[in-house]
Amino acid sequence: MNTPDAPRPDSVRLALPAEAAQIAGIQRDAWRELGGGVAEALLTSKVDEVAAVWEQAIMRPPDPRCRVLVAVASGPRDRVVGFATTQPADDEDADPSTDALIGEFAISPLARGEGHGSRLMHAVVDTLRADRFTRALYWVVSADDARRTFFTESGFGYDGAHRAIGPDDESVQLKQLRLHTLI
Repeated sequence: MNTPDAPRPDSVRLALPAEAAQIAGIQRDAWRELGGGVAEALLTSKVDEVAAVWEQAIMRPPDPRCRVLVAVASGPRDRVVGFATTQPADDEDADPSTDALIGEFAISPLARGEGHGSRLMHAVVDTLRADRFTRALYWVVSADDARRTFFTESGFGYDGAHRAIGPDDESVQLKQLRLHTLI
């Protein structure tokens, strides 16, 4: 039984529309870590514009299996410290009825090493299983050793697919590798 003074555990849950700005900030921080002007080239919109897109994704997802999950650090004021998105996979060689895409997965740099990433990964897999997916895909930036290591230690492996993404003017090209796992 929780008493009013008992600390609540950290958790993961579906995102609330009011958390869109926090999600946008964490996303921007995650992309900035990639260096080389990637965040500036790929996230040219202002934070409030990105937050509006996140709010829309939370309130009116294009498919019932599109979800935004948040990792929450408990305290006097709960705060969002990470997020992940799930959706049917849209790669040409994927089956959207059984293959899911983890579109984004980010933990705030200030909250890493506290178990939020592991909790978020477990919740993502549970959500995908509940949505009857049997395989999860994730595109990782080839130079992002920390995130690639986290995913491989979580049971994902490289499946041979790769791509480059970036703005239409090709001023910045971000090389990605696709990881996958059965769930």
